[in-house]
Amino acid sequence: MLDSIPKIQQLNLPWIDSPFFALLLAQSNLDEETKQQVKHFADNGYLIIDTEIPNFDRLAEQIINNLQSHYIDPGRILDAWKFNDNVKTIATAPKILSILKTLYQREPIPFQTLNFPKGTEQCTHSDAIHFHSVPAGYMCGVWVALEDIDLNNGPVHYYPGSHKLPVFDLSNFGISGSYQKHAYQHYSVYEDFIKSLISYYQLKKVDICIRKGQALIWAANLLHGGSSILDRTRSRHSQVTHYYFDNCLYYTALLSDPFLKRIYVKEVTNIATGKVVQNYYNDREYKGQEIMFWKWRKKWSEIKKLLGLLKFNG
Repeated sequence: MLDSIPKIQQLNLPWIDSPFFALLLAQSNLDEETKQQVKHFADNGYLIIDTEIPNFDRLAEQIINNLQSHYIDPGRILDAWKFNDNVKTIATAPKILSILKTLYQREPIPFQTLNFPKGTEQCTHSDAIHFHSVPAGYMCGVWVALEDIDLNNGPVHYYPGSHKLPVFDLSNFGISGSYQKHAYQHYSVYEDFIKSLISYYQLKKVDICIRKGQALIWAANLLHGGSSILDRTRSRHSQVTHYYFDNCLYYTALLSDPFLKRIYVKEVTNIATGKVVQNYYNDREYKGQEIMFWKWRKKWSEIKKLLGLLKFNG
């Protein structure tokens, strides 16, 4: 769609983040309605759509009933798509994939699902600290309502336009994320910072109330979270799918220190195909070693303990 645009204006970043975005959008061959959707997403960092999934009421009911026995963590189920085809159906819905491809001009890669029976009341955050990419910004979340969401059952909240703020990680606070004792050792520092940021800039909070079958799409760096549950007798069944886009390097900023060559590169599986996605950097396959700090730290501790026993017994 952007083939006719001069190469110098086709930067290696999402076109919605390009300094030439207005020109790129004007010269695109999108219809006017779609142009307005893309502009709204670029300006505000979110978009509400109808998923247009056939027989959605029945599908949602089946998901709710079939997942009830799987809530080991009472608040969520991670990657239910691996055993529930209906969850996968939502993650790979053609309407969702189509609009994501339009918004980012790359093929979307659904890689993680989260299913919730109730509101999360999660602190405000940006997904970029959890799911980052090179080039930056090629990631988004899609929250699909499996039942009607209102102010009483813990809606998602977001801050329109906050995606245009800088991307912050632990290095901004003088903390080396790759040396944490556990993944969330210093996460409270980040959460407190976000609260201060919102207060300082007097950002406007919006609670999103959507109908069953609708979806909220948010950009990687949009500040969002879970609002308070006013009626705790209510459920709030919903599904979040996180998406990357092709031809990127995928990593976790929270656990990485790139300038120390300690990058927590993610092994991403495309939910649509079931295949592991190759990491790329500037169109070249990324050959760097995947650093799984938290997995191998435990292994190394076990090895040292064993070596100590062998030395003692020797």
